[in-house]
Amino acid sequence: MNFTYPKNEKLKSKITIDSLFSKGKSVSKYPLRLVYVESNYGIPEGSSQKLKMGVSVSKKYFKKAVDRNYFKRVLRETYRLNKHLLIDHLDKPYAFMFFYQTKDRLTYEEINTKTIQLFEKFILQIKKVE
Repeated sequence: MNFTYPKNEKLKSKITIDSLFSKGKSVSKYPLRLVYVESNYGIPEGSSQKLKMGVSVSKKYFKKAVDRNYFKRVLRETYRLNKHLLIDHLDKPYAFMFFYQTKDRLTYEEINTKTIQLFEKFILQIKKVE
């Protein structure tokens, strides 16, 4: 299993980010929220790449950039270690935005557990739609 978060997996396209906020669906598992949209934009034809992921931590809850950056690092790390849960169940490419939405300072272990639960909830939701 490849536990990396390469540059080509990072969500940077303004068009894709706009589509996430306009027509994206979301799944929540307190304090995390995953907004997703099916997306082929920015993913080369015939590519095995299925994910584009971005993270966000609200300035409303964490005024200091150092705190926001810490939680963004933790979110990226939990995604990196658990993305195999998503990749194994996806047939179409998706773009995700991963949000930390509380002022509570959870530990890494708690965030990791919530991430796994959130990914499982997402998988159930897309299987239900298909």
